[in-house]
Amino acid sequence: MPAMPRSRNAWLALGALAAIVAAAVLLRFVDLAANPGGLYGDEAAEGLDAARLLHQPGFHADFLVWFPDDGGREALFAYVVAAAFQLFGQSVLVLRATAAAFGVAGVLGIGAVGRRFGTWTGVVAAAWAAGSLWLVCVDRDGMRNAIVPLFGAVAFIALLHWAARPGRAAAILAGAVTSLAALYTYQPLKLLPVLVVVWLLWLRRADRVHYDELRAGAVPFAAAFLAVAAPMIAVAVTEPANYFGRAAATSAFNPTVEADSNPLIHALRTVAMFGLAGDPNPRHDVAALPLVPLPLSVVAGFGLVRLWRMRRDPSHSLVLLALPVFLAAPLVATEGGSPHALRALGLAAPLGVVIGLGAVELVEQVRGRWEREAEILAVATVAVTLTAVAGWSGWAYLTRPIADRYAAYSYPIVSLARLAAGQPGSALPGTAVVLDDYSAMDVDFLDFDRPPTVFAPGIRISDPTAYSQTLALDRADLSKALGPELGGRAVAVAWDTSGAPSVWAVTP
Repeated sequence: MPAMPRSRNAWLALGALAAIVAAAVLLRFVDLAANPGGLYGDEAAEGLDAARLLHQPGFHADFLVWFPDDGGREALFAYVVAAAFQLFGQSVLVLRATAAAFGVAGVLGIGAVGRRFGTWTGVVAAAWAAGSLWLVCVDRDGMRNAIVPLFGAVAFIALLHWAARPGRAAAILAGAVTSLAALYTYQPLKLLPVLVVVWLLWLRRADRVHYDELRAGAVPFAAAFLAVAAPMIAVAVTEPANYFGRAAATSAFNPTVEADSNPLIHALRTVAMFGLAGDPNPRHDVAALPLVPLPLSVVAGFGLVRLWRMRRDPSHSLVLLALPVFLAAPLVATEGGSPHALRALGLAAPLGVVIGLGAVELVEQVRGRWEREAEILAVATVAVTLTAVAGWSGWAYLTRPIADRYAAYSYPIVSLARLAAGQPGSALPGTAVVLDDYSAMDVDFLDFDRPPTVFAPGIRISDPTAYSQTLALDRADLSKALGPELGGRAVAVAWDTSGAPSVWAVTP
C-alpha cells in the first residue's frame, strides 16, 4: 500500500480495523431477533443439544465430542451455546448471537492471517470478511458452520508460525491446532491435513532447505495432531456409519446422490461463485448475489498473480495451495444446490488473504506505472469497493422480505410450537402435535420446558380426548391422526405470508 510514515500508517490501520470490527458487529447483530426469524431444523438441533447438556441428567456427546443425531455433528459449537444459555438464557436469539459472535471473531482471525503478509493485507482481508454477504448469511444462522472461518484462520496462523520459525514447539502447536480445526468444527476443514501434506510435498520440490527444517518437526506435529484427535478417532472407529455417513451421502461418488445438475454444470456453477453465481439455498440466496462479488473477484485475481510469483515462499505457497484443496469440498459434494455456501467455507481464510494481497498488488502495479495521483485513486477505489460491498450486503440481507425466508426458516413450525406451548408460564396441558422427527426438533427446543406430545404423521392417536388440542401443519395429517370425523373439524390457527393456512388445530 502507499508509503507513509510508520506511525501514521499504524494509526490509519488501527482506525480502519476499528471501523471494520464495528461494521462486522452491525452486519451480524442488527435486527437479529427478527431477521432471519423462524428456526431452521439444523439450528434447532444445536440448540436442543445445548439445552440437554444443561438440563438433562446424564446427557453428553459421544466421547464428549460427537452428537449422532441430525446426521452426526461435532459438539464444540453446542458446548459454547450451552455456556451462552447458562449466562444469557435459552432462546433462539442467544443461539444465533453465539454464531454471530463467532463470525465477528472470524473477521479478526482472517485479518490476523492477512497481517502475516503485511499490515494492509490484513486490513483488507478483514474488511472483505466483515462485509461479505456470504459470511454474513452464515454467521446469522445458529449453526456450527459459523465457527469455520475463525478456526480455519487460527489453523493458518499456527501453520504460518511453524513455517516462519521451524522448531519442535511450533510444530506441536501447529499439529494440535490443525487437529482441533480439522476435526471439531465442520466438514470443509477436514481437508486441513491434506493441505499440510500437499504443502510439504510442494516445499520438498520448491524449497528443500525449508522443507528439511519443517520435516524435522513432522513427528512432533503428528504426535500433537493425534493426541488432540484421539476422541474423534474413537468416534470414527466405533460409529463409522454415522461419522462418515453425511460426507458419503453428499458425494458425487454416491450413485444415489440427489444433485441439482450433472457434475460438469455443478463444477461450473461452483467456480462461478467467484463473481457470477450465488447459493440457490433459500437461506443463503439473497437477490441471487454471488458468494464473492465480481469487483472483489477481480481484486482476488491480482492476489493470485502475486501468490504465483511468490510460490516458492512457504507462506505464500500455503495460501496458494489452500485454494484448490478447499475448493475440492464443494466440487465433490454434489448433493443439493451449487455453489454451496457452507461447503465452501474452508476457503474463507485463504480467500481473505488473496483479496488482501490482490489489493496490495493492484496498488503497487499502479504505483509502478503512473503518477502519485493514480496510486491514490487505486487505494480509494479499493476502499470504496469494500465499503460498497459491505453496505450492499447489509441492505440486501436486512431488507429481504419475510416471504423469502418463510419456508427456509420453518416459520410454520415455529408458529405451531408457540401455539403448542401457549403463553409463557402457562403451558396447555396435554397438547399433541403431528410432525416428522426433523421438524419436531424445532418444537422440542422452543418448548423445551413445556413439551407437547409428538406423533409422527400417519400414526393414529388412540385417545384424542386426552389432549386439549392437536396441531399439525397439514389438515390431512390431522384426519389421519384423529380420524376423518374429528379431523374434519380442524380449523386454521396460523397463516403464511400469502394468507394460506399454515397450522391447523382440533380441539376435542
